[in-house]
Amino acid sequence: MIFDTHAHYDDERFNEDRRELLGQLPCLCAGRKSSLPDCTRELNGNILSKAGGCPARGQDDKTCNIGKCGANTDNTTDGKEDFSFGCVGKVINVASTVDSIEDCVSLAKEFPHVYAALGVHPSELEGMNEGVIDRIRSLCRLEKTVAIGEIGLDYYWEKEAEAQENQKHWFIRQLELAKEAELPVVIHSRDAAADTLSIVKEHAEGLSGVIHCYSYSPELAREYVKMGYYIGIGGVVTFKNAKKLVQTVEETPMERLLLETDSPYLCPEPHRGSRNDSRELLYVVKKIAEIKGISEREVEDITWENACRLFYKV
Repeated sequence: MIFDTHAHYDDERFNEDRRELLGQLPCLCAGRKSSLPDCTRELNGNILSKAGGCPARGQDDKTCNIGKCGANTDNTTDGKEDFSFGCVGKVINVASTVDSIEDCVSLAKEFPHVYAALGVHPSELEGMNEGVIDRIRSLCRLEKTVAIGEIGLDYYWEKEAEAQENQKHWFIRQLELAKEAELPVVIHSRDAAADTLSIVKEHAEGLSGVIHCYSYSPELAREYVKMGYYIGIGGVVTFKNAKKLVQTVEETPMERLLLETDSPYLCPEPHRGSRNDSRELLYVVKKIAEIKGISEREVEDITWENACRLFYKV
């Protein structure tokens, strides 16, 4: 079963079909835009498993084998094929703007398989103030708020020293909030490798988290792994020009990799350029399995357990 640890279903590109897609997501299994027969979008616990995984099926139908944290431990259940392989069982919807914080909480409340990470992206700091920090702090008490994020540094557009200092300030404040709330962090870092590492070393002691959409060197990934962080891998690993990321996946222990879409962005090959969603992680799983020389099921199971370990409230 697949755990998408980073999505943005609150994005306007999902406005037309957001609830239909999220409602059906645990039923949508291997194969692009395919679904199990007779699945419904009931969210009452009788159709979806308590783990938020694949739907329960009729007595005469094939069933899912849900193990620890909803992970699958075998291909079969009582001799029947396990349909949970290739299914998207859980999603963390990650806030990026001040306004998206409430949207993420609402989606997590509505869908049993969706959880929330709350924070403000470094390129979206308009309106950021201590009142926002206070609001996130209060929402961290909710059962389905599982992380602080997406937070960090992004110097791709922000070249002025003043803007970069502002990013650093709110990155540090949100790290402090994560410590207070005892939650892991989802870190965004773009064209800011040195400053991100420096701040994490100085201000994130005792925290764990994921370096989202990892884009730096294998050597830097090793530094983060030593500090207890995970490396987020999405559609970019399937791109033809992703040699550095492929090397990072090759050299990073499976026990430190997480699956993520960053949907609606960064759709993997062979659908690069399309709107991304959690079902496309099948192609990421396949690529990681190819790089690591293991089965796709192993990739799904190990990354699922990794996500449950990091996001302990799930």
